[in-house]
Amino acid sequence: MKTKDKMDIQDVWAEFHKTHDDYYRNLLMEHYRDIVRYSAERLHTKLPDKVEVDDLISAGIFGLMDAIDAYDPDRGVKFETYCAPRIKGSILDELRSMDWVPRLVRARAHQLGRATQTLELSLGRKPLAEEIAKEMNVEMDEFQRLHKDSKAVGLVSLNTKCSDGEGDKEVCEIDVIKDKKSKDPLIEAQKRDLKNLLTKGLSRAERLIIVLYYYEEMTMKEIGATLDLSESRVSQMHSSIVARLKAQMNCRKKEFSIS
Repeated sequence: MKTKDKMDIQDVWAEFHKTHDDYYRNLLMEHYRDIVRYSAERLHTKLPDKVEVDDLISAGIFGLMDAIDAYDPDRGVKFETYCAPRIKGSILDELRSMDWVPRLVRARAHQLGRATQTLELSLGRKPLAEEIAKEMNVEMDEFQRLHKDSKAVGLVSLNTKCSDGEGDKEVCEIDVIKDKKSKDPLIEAQKRDLKNLLTKGLSRAERLIIVLYYYEEMTMKEIGATLDLSESRVSQMHSSIVARLKAQMNCRKKEFSIS
């Protein structure tokens, strides 16, 4: 009989689905915590230095908790694949809910803009980074940080209120932004047919590699973690699959040209 401390993760899942006890939920959260950290650190590379990665991890933990409660293993999807978008969504929701551009960053961004404008007027051209750094009397490392942080100043919260130009009615930014991700039913049907054609005749693991890499935009490392394979093995299988697909397409081209 295994003790609670020595249970493997499948046993923990089984006990959790039976009891929904907080003890087993906590064991699962501890086991999958590294996925939260990975997602938070990956998003953090695109944000200003003033944003703390620990704050992103805290937000991601709530997404992990929701994923654990909602996960159904009978659907045939690995939990690592299922929880990743929920964790990312939870972190993004937290970022949208707060103004994560501090006053100091805004002030330095204005200084950067003024220095750039002054040099453009005096030089008659766009100044180099080194020239702007000299004008601001800062080292290049500091200038690079300022330049990175200044990009965040122009971001607008989707919850920001604005007038619609017709009376006193207020709308949010999200209400007036064009949805570039809206899906065309015809294009979606074509994509579905193409995916079915590409994955026809492949094994389950091979289909997952194609779908996760090209449709879910996961890295080879992430796919390896999902399928319990090494990154090099996933890369090797991917190359083999692509070579076979190319050979099949060439054969079909010849058939069409003959006909």
